[in-house]
Amino acid sequence: MKIALIGYGKMGKAIEQIAKERKHEVVSIIDQDNQHDFQSAAFQSAEVAIEFTGPESAYNNVSACFAAKVPVVCGSTGWLEHWYLVEEACKEQEATILYASNFSIGVNLFFQLNQYLAELMKSHAEYHPSITEIHHTAKKDAPSGTAITLAEGILASYPNKTNWVNRPKANEKELSIISERVDPAPGTHIIQYTSEIDDIEIKHTAHTRTGFALGAVLAAEFLKGKKGIYQMKDVMHAMAAAAAHL
Repeated sequence: MKIALIGYGKMGKAIEQIAKERKHEVVSIIDQDNQHDFQSAAFQSAEVAIEFTGPESAYNNVSACFAAKVPVVCGSTGWLEHWYLVEEACKEQEATILYASNFSIGVNLFFQLNQYLAELMKSHAEYHPSITEIHHTAKKDAPSGTAITLAEGILASYPNKTNWVNRPKANEKELSIISERVDPAPGTHIIQYTSEIDDIEIKHTAHTRTGFALGAVLAAEFLKGKKGIYQMKDVMHAMAAAAAHL
């Protein structure tokens, strides 16, 4: 498969390595200094683009992919105030996007575990949920997109909680997300249910960026030839279905 990379930092380089190991061809690499390459024949020949940049550039990059008619896997976080525009443009232009706050297979299993635990805990009012996320100091957004996804998973089971906050909670309607920035830390997310008697905790810790890179390439493989809007859970369902037929 022909892949274009948008963003060539640590994640971009990790994705490039995994893509080549899986026998894909990287036909175009776009970073800050060569934005004009969105109009190049090399970029437009890509069957899928993988975008990992930052909140300040993600929307424009996705729009450029739509204009070039290149399906895009987007892993940038902190820009979803523009998501409704992406949805509208995707439908109008018959484009293709797969967005996820985290592409790690382990994290996506953790999302499911988080939702299951929230369903178990919601009837036990003596336990109070909270989230802690720890990342390296170069991460620009706080809380992380992964922490927000985890918070949304908890809020779906707790109708008495109305929103998450990136600080200690001020009242029982709020779900607290505490963000810590420490080097080196690829990413740790902790869900804790605290009571006066005991605590219940689940935790995911990333050791390297390899899991995120592999998941992004798997998402690109899934997206090839498709139209519309997808999520990482669609990739997980496809993987589960394929495993069931082995």
